[in-house]
Amino acid sequence: MRCQPQHNEQVYIWLKNKQFCLLCDEAADGDTPLCMACETELPWLGDHCQTCALPLPAAGLTCGQCLKQPPAFENVIAPWSYNFPIDSLITRFKHSAKWPFGHLLAELLVQAVQHRFEDDLPRPDLLVPVPLATRRLRQRGFNQAAMLARWLSSRLDLPCDERLLLRTQDTSAQQVLNAHDRRRNLRNVFALAPGAAVVGRHLALIDDVLTTGATAQALARLLVDAGATRVDVYCLARTPKPGETV
Repeated sequence: MRCQPQHNEQVYIWLKNKQFCLLCDEAADGDTPLCMACETELPWLGDHCQTCALPLPAAGLTCGQCLKQPPAFENVIAPWSYNFPIDSLITRFKHSAKWPFGHLLAELLVQAVQHRFEDDLPRPDLLVPVPLATRRLRQRGFNQAAMLARWLSSRLDLPCDERLLLRTQDTSAQQVLNAHDRRRNLRNVFALAPGAAVVGRHLALIDDVLTTGATAQALARLLVDAGATRVDVYCLARTPKPGETV
């Protein structure tokens, strides 16, 4: 039996009448449940690495890690830095099944990705959510990355394949590990589904938060080695370096 919930309809109904902000309960200004004041105060990602989106002090730079060891993925799109209240919204969506928060964040991510498409970002052939460990999927009942991918697929008119990537092992939670241990924790964890169509395709990985980039790197390397021409990453938030806030 599939643990992943099925959504033939939207989890949160965007009514055409008056909306109220999910953050402050004041009247919202548009069709989404977020008022202009709260939207302005979100920790929007400012200057960042042109590859991995790590927050940086100036625009147009590439971080030292990406210069030293270029990742297998090409580009990371993330609207926010992982700070309050985005961190709280993602946590409540992911761990407390507060799907309206996830849907709201997905809608704003859609706007960010569409804006990049209008600039120079090439559209991918396929959206691919990061697979969740079996144990955590059973505990949580859903994969937040898969839900984000479905919402993005619908709004961006792009196909989504939730079964292209497999997580073959349960591992320790990445949140409790440092960068080195995160990379070691993910060795031989992922695999392609039998018959996965990857060769010659531009793929976009979907996840909620990019921290060290270890998961994105492991999956992107797997896809590129299997013949993908390009891998991008679309996520809700990017963490700053440990000890830093933006």
